[in-house]
Amino acid sequence: MTVSLFHRFYATEYMVPAGLRQSPFPSDRQIYRQDFAMAWPSTVESVLISLVSAVDTMMVGGLGSAAISAVGICAQPRLLTLAVIISLNVGVTAVVARRKGENNEAGAIRCLKQALAISVILTFLVCGLAFTFAEPLLILAGAEGEYLGLSLQYLRIIIIGLLFYAVTLTINAAQRGAGNTKVALRTNLAANLINLVFNYLLINGHGGFPRLEVAGAAIATALGNLVAFAMALASILNPKCFINLRNPISWRFEKNVVASITKVSSSALAEQFFLRFGMLTFTRLVSGLGTVPYATHVVCMNIMNLSFSLGDGLGTAASALVGQSLGARRPDLAMIYGKVTQRMAFTAALIMAGTFLLGRFAIIRLFIDEEPVIALGGRVMIIIALICLIQTTQVVLAGSLRGAGDTAFVALLALLGLTIVRPVAAYLLCYPAGLGLIGAWFGLLADQLLRMVLLTWRFQGDSWTKIKL
Repeated sequence: MTVSLFHRFYATEYMVPAGLRQSPFPSDRQIYRQDFAMAWPSTVESVLISLVSAVDTMMVGGLGSAAISAVGICAQPRLLTLAVIISLNVGVTAVVARRKGENNEAGAIRCLKQALAISVILTFLVCGLAFTFAEPLLILAGAEGEYLGLSLQYLRIIIIGLLFYAVTLTINAAQRGAGNTKVALRTNLAANLINLVFNYLLINGHGGFPRLEVAGAAIATALGNLVAFAMALASILNPKCFINLRNPISWRFEKNVVASITKVSSSALAEQFFLRFGMLTFTRLVSGLGTVPYATHVVCMNIMNLSFSLGDGLGTAASALVGQSLGARRPDLAMIYGKVTQRMAFTAALIMAGTFLLGRFAIIRLFIDEEPVIALGGRVMIIIALICLIQTTQVVLAGSLRGAGDTAFVALLALLGLTIVRPVAAYLLCYPAGLGLIGAWFGLLADQLLRMVLLTWRFQGDSWTKIKL
């Protein structure tokens, strides 16, 4: 029975309805090998970014709870600034992947050039607004007087770096759609290395560099963003690349190209705003508990982001593989790649959840050596271990649907789960029920579980395989 259940879970023959299956059909070995080849660079990239973010928090953690809170509170304003670019890039990946599947190089390059032009314009606009209104953004996120000044200093430096980072994201999104997931891995590896080196030099002042503390961490991140931009730009100047800027195709906006991108991106933008509103509300609820609970929350979110980054990296690969399969008119393979990637994510999540559960106190101590934070964080880590198993499946299936262009459904779930269920459940459990930070995390668990169930139901159908781009 155990062997049979194991086989049914991982064998591709059970992953697609017989009526949808086409010939020729690759073997399980071929499918898993191709999926892994596409997935490992984006997964390693995503996990490394999360790890470096965690190391950032560890380095800042030596400055105390207020410094951790100051850096942590900037996460949502930063992501709100990037919301428009992130949604644009969902469309870029989906369209380039579809053109790759059609073997339409000219169409992919048109998408790249026009998306880059849009990205540059939007980046300067949103970063200018975010820099100007940085303080109101932080107050909206729940920053308190105890660390508001530090947060403002950190956020404004970060925003300068976002001028480069946002365009890098668009280039990497196009490269992922074309199957070049190693490009984003290389750029982020270099950026993270620069970030870590200058964190060490600037936070506490080593090697003759000044001690800049929180500002030093922000400068290190901005420098890493600049290096990543230079490397990403070089990748699309290579004439051997499937998408490259040296091709003489015009930069002029074309209605059909922009329409294909915005068809996907418009719903992704709605999803981003639902997500950001829900996360801002959730952050405000938790920040109101005080500096120690919020510092604990920041540490635990950094740890949970490792789970998210695992799913996000695999979801990025699934998005490209699903888009390419649909471009090649193989909806059966699109469904299989989505499910195979989900199986890979769940297997890795089991290992991660066990690690989080057994090593929870030791992991918290890596970030901060304050007993109240360690004690409270250890309790939250039990919930994180459960969330890990749910979140990876949810994120991979959402990525698969985005690759198919079904962003409207994913946006609807963001509205339902992140904007409504998470903050409402968190508030009720956190304050009226008196569970404090633990209640807030149970609210997060409820949101993740709801979205996983509904995404699984959606992916089991085939309506998403019929979307035209």
